[in-house]
Amino acid sequence: MSCKADLTVKPEVTPFFDPATNTISYVVKDPGSDACAVVDSVMDIDYAAGRISYESADAIIAFVRDRGLKVEWLIETHVHADHLSGAPYIQAALGGRIGIGSQITVVQETFGKVFNESTEFQRDGSQFDRLFEDGDSYQIGVMACCAIHTPGHTPACMTHVMGDAAFVGDTLFMPDGGSARADFPGGDAGTLYDSIQRVLALPHETRLFMCHDYGPNGRDIRWETTVGEQQDHNIHVGKRRTREEFIAMREARDATLKMPTLIIPSLQVNMKAGELPPEDESGKRFLKVPLGAL
Repeated sequence: MSCKADLTVKPEVTPFFDPATNTISYVVKDPGSDACAVVDSVMDIDYAAGRISYESADAIIAFVRDRGLKVEWLIETHVHADHLSGAPYIQAALGGRIGIGSQITVVQETFGKVFNESTEFQRDGSQFDRLFEDGDSYQIGVMACCAIHTPGHTPACMTHVMGDAAFVGDTLFMPDGGSARADFPGGDAGTLYDSIQRVLALPHETRLFMCHDYGPNGRDIRWETTVGEQQDHNIHVGKRRTREEFIAMREARDATLKMPTLIIPSLQVNMKAGELPPEDESGKRFLKVPLGAL
């Protein structure tokens, strides 16, 4: 089944920027009802102190309650490696179903080994309420939505199309930011290029919303662009850059990048739908730090 944007349906999109991780989360409201979705929420962590807090998620909860909205979906565009998901915390407060791409099972198998998870850790995606296949459709209120499988950054990456808006996760950055890295386990530069072309095949006017922005060259943080702007101006894929050129550029650039600061806690938590490790007999929770595994 193909996934198409509907330019006649314009959801109300409210961004929430987390400066600690340069992540943008979104509340996406169906224009025809009080239903909404939360996309790529954040749980705060002071990694050095080992301290979890919920200011970012609480801001979303307060907004939803103030507007009288009903959360139907908590969408994870992929297993993030640079921030922890706030989805289960928001779900406990507001309800909704947590959804991610079906290839989460590949990510769970890969990183289950990296973190030496026990057999109690299910690698079937059952921690999530919905596993999206390529082309799957779903509803937010009366607004039709669909998911496009866009791997390359990770195997489970999905772009979610909601009316005239598409939420691309880490598949694309703003035009002056280019594209995300493709060197994590299961990533591939050629696959990423192919996925980007699927996004750029949406109508020119389709609004695209980024998961991250780093303000290249000191500009203000931005998170919204269009397919047309990406086609014309994206520094990595715009102006008909070939697949071979993109692969060479992406692989050379990735070789210079350090691992994200929060990759160790993020992957452990996010591959389990944002659930923290269980408490031990003393009531404490622990994360693992695998040495030499990444």
